[in-house]
Amino acid sequence: MLCCLPGVACAPALLVSWSSAAFIISYVMAVLAGHVEPLVPYISDTGTKPPESGVFGFMINISALLAAITMYIRYLLIEKQNESSHFVRSSCNMFTLCVGLMGCTGMGIVATFQELAVPSVHDIGALVAFGSGVVYITLQSIISYKSCPRWNTYFVCHIRMAISVISCIAFIPSILYGVHLTEFIVSQLQAAFGFSSCERALKESLSPGRKVYKQTKALLVHHWKPTLFRFQECRTLLPQFLITNVS
Repeated sequence: MLCCLPGVACAPALLVSWSSAAFIISYVMAVLAGHVEPLVPYISDTGTKPPESGVFGFMINISALLAAITMYIRYLLIEKQNESSHFVRSSCNMFTLCVGLMGCTGMGIVATFQELAVPSVHDIGALVAFGSGVVYITLQSIISYKSCPRWNTYFVCHIRMAISVISCIAFIPSILYGVHLTEFIVSQLQAAFGFSSCERALKESLSPGRKVYKQTKALLVHHWKPTLFRFQECRTLLPQFLITNVS
């Protein structure tokens, strides 16, 4: 079986490394070209203009492929473990895989339909990618608990569930309250310091064609957290890929 082949443990490590490199390289290129501000820009903003847009699209598409491969290997691993332990239904495992692949599709949409070119499609892809990612790691955390103590330790399960909870906390407010929080912060800055430029930037960002985009991505910290926590989730999977004996 594929999950038993030597070297499959490199998949999650390669996913994290490649995705991190994609964000860092596009960020550095965008900053050096003067296309974004250096202080924690939106991820998509670092891949909207040439030449960084080409690098961003190419590397994120590869990341989506690596994520799909990692999720499929994880699915096969659980199926193999489940043959002797019967700790989760096969349909639940398949549903979790489908949710994960949906998130990978969203990543591909984000990379292909870039922010300024087709904003509505880009926004839908971002929503699918982040939403499905949060659901996927939550379901994987639940499956991990069900596989204890034979296939996982409770310590690792607690870490995975903590990452899932924090990801949900970071994702939900960014959808519901992003625009309102942004308006409040900018109004407070303007009242305190007279930042008229902030007001103009806010009006531009909240124009009818961009309002949905700002609602889905919201504050800077809420935009980066789900991605970082999914990377941490992949890191918790790596030891199991390395040490699990499924033979």
